[in-house]
Amino acid sequence: MAKLKIRGKDLQKLGYPRGSKVASLAINVMMKHYKKNNKGFVLSLLENIAKTPEDYESDVILAQIAREFMAPQEIEIEMLNEGAEIPLKHPTQIADYKTYGSKHIAQNAKQQMNVAMRLPIVQAGALMADAHAGYGLPIGGVVAVENAVIPYGVGMDIGCRMCLSIYDIPTDYIRHNRHQLTLNLKENTRFGQRDFDKTNPPEILDRQEFREIQTVKKLKDKAYRQFGSSGSGNHFVEFGVVEITEPNNDLGLEPKSYLALLSHSGSRGFGATIAQTYTRIAKEQCRLPREAQHLAWLSLDTEAGMEYWLAMNLAGDYASACHHEIHRKLSLALGDEPIARVENHHNFAWKETLANGKEVIVHRKGATPASKGELGVIPGSMTAPGFIVRGKGNAMSLNSASHGAGRQMSRTKAKASFTGKNMKEALRRADVKLIGGGIDEIPMAYKDIHKVMAAQADLVDVLGTFQPKIVRMDR
Repeated sequence: MAKLKIRGKDLQKLGYPRGSKVASLAINVMMKHYKKNNKGFVLSLLENIAKTPEDYESDVILAQIAREFMAPQEIEIEMLNEGAEIPLKHPTQIADYKTYGSKHIAQNAKQQMNVAMRLPIVQAGALMADAHAGYGLPIGGVVAVENAVIPYGVGMDIGCRMCLSIYDIPTDYIRHNRHQLTLNLKENTRFGQRDFDKTNPPEILDRQEFREIQTVKKLKDKAYRQFGSSGSGNHFVEFGVVEITEPNNDLGLEPKSYLALLSHSGSRGFGATIAQTYTRIAKEQCRLPREAQHLAWLSLDTEAGMEYWLAMNLAGDYASACHHEIHRKLSLALGDEPIARVENHHNFAWKETLANGKEVIVHRKGATPASKGELGVIPGSMTAPGFIVRGKGNAMSLNSASHGAGRQMSRTKAKASFTGKNMKEALRRADVKLIGGGIDEIPMAYKDIHKVMAAQADLVDVLGTFQPKIVRMDR
């Protein structure tokens, strides 16, 4: 077996800052504990840590990389921060906020939300039913702040989104053409470090931000290489069955079953590097108590704040363009065009107006926009149904809903609790074909999507369901 070799340039492609402490630590840990694994597996694992470090906080070996990744250059930043520490609000001073599905949410996620609500810039908040602990703002946390943006309130995978294409094709097509659809997914999707060969630069790369913002300019080659691909972890592309149940569905679709394609991914290493870069800047400019240090913000009155705002919006549009490329290729392979499409993103910040008329920046980290009449998709797991929804515009949730079922156990715990046999049995019962994927994504690692949906009946109307049938993930 060839000796494992990892170089700094390998890690830079994954979003690890050049010459950083976290890059050196990652190499040392992998060379010590994963030297018998192949390089592709190791790089995929390191990319997962970079994208969702909160999933590895309980891993005995990998937690040290995750913690360092979320607190890059901490010593240097503290040395640069000579100003006074910004105090948090006293717990008795924070605004009341609504928690949905509270009994299904772990205490550590609630504690993180309470800390976020103590920021002096926070005006309102809400915690979604799929919430679980993250770094800074919990996954499923929503906060409205005044004239500022919190990079980790948006998250590492900026603009991560769902995209659903619906085809006027009978659903028994899947049963009769399962082998061909499986090949279509294998040939037209790439995950993790595997990039497509491209000849023509995508139109999104012509945006002026790639010329005018130095940080973004340096990432243009990375954005080009990874265009049209999907991330690791819980990202997927899958064929399944849509069942439209609501006659007045705003999609112009007759209530019946349809063949559909659903994808979940974000802005890849491009967005992750933007998040890292501006979080470091935010920590330099905004010194907070230790429990809130990952919630450092950038004022939109500053150059760095406006740079991040423009870069964040570009990353969101880039993520959307990646989904459209995936769906274009698979529609071409399918030989048909979709008759309807629903898409929405999370891990983003929007300028919105509260019920009291105050303009704020609403951060939805793992939460779906659900303004009145707004359409979206809330997935379950690889075997559980997802839901096509229409927002009710509930002010208590800041016009938000959950972005999925939400994890009920960490990746490490899932791998320790279940086996490949458990996975095969779960897939067999649901009649689902899985390409790639790992035990850490086993359906039992997720909350019951039906309970999550019941907890947010005041937030969305259900227009239909999506049942996965052929699922493509990394590995």
